[in-house]
Amino acid sequence: MSDTRTNSGVDNISVFRKSFTWSVPGERVITIMTAGNLATTQAVISQLEERNKAPSERRPSILEEPTMFQVATHVGNLLRGVIEGRQSGPVQGEGARFTATMIVAGQIRDMEPRLFMIYPEGNFIEASFDTPFFQIGETKYGRPILLRGYDKGMDFEQAVKLLMVSFDSTVAANLSVGLPFDLTVIARDQFEPLHQRRIRADDPYFNAISSSWSEALRNAFHQLPDYRFD
Repeated sequence: MSDTRTNSGVDNISVFRKSFTWSVPGERVITIMTAGNLATTQAVISQLEERNKAPSERRPSILEEPTMFQVATHVGNLLRGVIEGRQSGPVQGEGARFTATMIVAGQIRDMEPRLFMIYPEGNFIEASFDTPFFQIGETKYGRPILLRGYDKGMDFEQAVKLLMVSFDSTVAANLSVGLPFDLTVIARDQFEPLHQRRIRADDPYFNAISSSWSEALRNAFHQLPDYRFD
C-alpha cells in the first residue's frame, strides 16, 4: 500500500502513483513500490517499462528474468545507475536529493513468493520469518501501529485493515503523506493481483477506520491507570 503525495515544499504538492504492477497470467506477478526523489523513481520505472519504444514493441525486462532474486538485482542495478548518473557533474555535492528506495514483491511460477527492499546503492535485503514486512518513505509515524498490531496469522483482510490504521496515523502526523492511497494484494500462486483499488478521501471504509480508531484510542487512554501526585 502506498500514498500518492509528492512535494517540494508546502506550496508545491502533487499526486503521482508510487506503486506499479506487471503480470503474465499463469506465469508471474510483480509489484514495485517507490519512495524518494520522483524524477529518479520515474526514470527507473520508465526504463523497466521500455517507454522509449513504441507501445507494440515493449516487453518489460523484469518479465524476462528467471527468478525474483534476479528481478530484484535488475531493479537495484537500474536504480543505482540512475542515481549515479544524476550525481555526476556539477551537482555532485547535492547527490543525496536524488536518492530513492524501492520494494519489490512477486512470484514466478513454480517458485516461492518473495519480497525485497532495495537501497539507493542497488543492494537489497529480503523479508524473512523474523522480518516479514518492509516500509519505505515516511515510516516513523505508522510503524508503531504495524509493530504492535501485526500478527503472522492475519488473513489478507485483517492485514489491509492494519495498513489503513497505519496510514491514517501517518496522515494525521505528517503533511508529506496524503490520499489517495493505492492498494495491491498478491496471493500465492495467483499470478495476477488478487485485489487492487485506489482509496480516495471520500472512501467510506477508510473514513470509518479513521474515526473509529480515534475513538478507540481515546477510550483506551481513559481506561489506563491514572497517574497520581503522592
